[in-house]
Amino acid sequence: MTVTIERLENNEVKLNIEVESAVSSFEYDKACKRLAQRVNVPGFRQGKAPKNILEKYVGIAALQREVLDSILPTIFENAIEENKFDLVTPPNVESFEFLEDKTLKVVAKLELKPEVNLNEYKGMSVDVEEYKNSDDAIDREINTLADRFATLNDITDRKTINTDLVNIDFDGYVDGEEIKGGSAKNYVLDLAHSNFIAGFAEQLVDKNIGEEFKINVKFPEDYHDEKLKGKDAEFNIKINAIKEKVVPEKNDDFAKRVNPKFENMDALRADIQQYLDNAAKAENERRVATKLIDTLVENTNIEIQTPMINREIQALMGEFKQRINMQGGNYDEMLEREGHQKVYEQMKEEAVKRIKTSLIVGKIAQNENVQVTQEDIQGKIAGLANMYRTTPENIVSEIQKNVNILHSLNQQVITEKVTKLLVENAKVNYITK
Repeated sequence: MTVTIERLENNEVKLNIEVESAVSSFEYDKACKRLAQRVNVPGFRQGKAPKNILEKYVGIAALQREVLDSILPTIFENAIEENKFDLVTPPNVESFEFLEDKTLKVVAKLELKPEVNLNEYKGMSVDVEEYKNSDDAIDREINTLADRFATLNDITDRKTINTDLVNIDFDGYVDGEEIKGGSAKNYVLDLAHSNFIAGFAEQLVDKNIGEEFKINVKFPEDYHDEKLKGKDAEFNIKINAIKEKVVPEKNDDFAKRVNPKFENMDALRADIQQYLDNAAKAENERRVATKLIDTLVENTNIEIQTPMINREIQALMGEFKQRINMQGGNYDEMLEREGHQKVYEQMKEEAVKRIKTSLIVGKIAQNENVQVTQEDIQGKIAGLANMYRTTPENIVSEIQKNVNILHSLNQQVITEKVTKLLVENAKVNYITK
């Protein structure tokens, strides 16, 4: 067996493989026996059909493909290991031929990862805008907690005010036509924290229970639905119920309600301060990591082949389409509105950045011998189980069904370890704006 290697442009390698007749004939006979065990040939018991009959029944092409599937993985593995090829995608068989003397010739192409020539990545100096908690951060957290412990009282003896929660029926119209998805029954709206169209909640103030009325609003110019963008709308409203939010007094009893471990408000405030400090530290580390990676990406020249970029663009477009659909938008309309070329160029820029980031992280991981341990993966599995409110066993079951999940977890661990290494060795100058 001979394998000759031909280096091509765009990080591609051609393998010219020749398997001598003795080996290919032996593998062909083995393929016949395997297929005979898997197919039912009329008139013959399982596995007993002669080779010539099997060739007519399943086709010689199927048997030849069985031979390739049997011998090529080992050939590819050896060639990759001997030459230390770092592949982007699995090998692609371009052609094969079984000659009259039974010699097998195969031509395959390998797409290799681009070469990464890194500058010094330890001890990098970066300027980073420092994140600091606001002076009223603790009070804001306490107010959020108080809101969480608030009670709702039914109101029957007054009109609505702008801090109430109201139960309403509504239906909306634009140009006399009912808005798709623009109606609901018994919808509870927090007038103080409404995410409805600007002006909607404000017009529900000073209304009585049972009152029916109309309001007029205007959809924003950048609204995701092209049919509603910038349009005037009219809504029919009925107030079914009014509830008043009663926020508890922020005292020592409130602190104990939040958690019995807090004996008083001072203890609660101290705990919140620690939480805020940790959050600020994590945010600053994230900012430093982002700046370091962005600096490496900007200063590292990598020649990335077009097919690699195109695959990443397709992946990004798929993610983008999913987000648009989840938000209730129309992907095709968005493309028309923004322009296909403009969206493509934006995706291309992001694709190149993603690829460069992945290659740089991979190169550093290789240089530093970064390893993924069983404990690392178990930690990730536990995190996923907690996120999706399931058991680690269920996550493991999903991984067994889809090996890409495990690959993704490995990449996450490697990225986190490389990022930590960069941050720990960086010279950071925090700046305040």
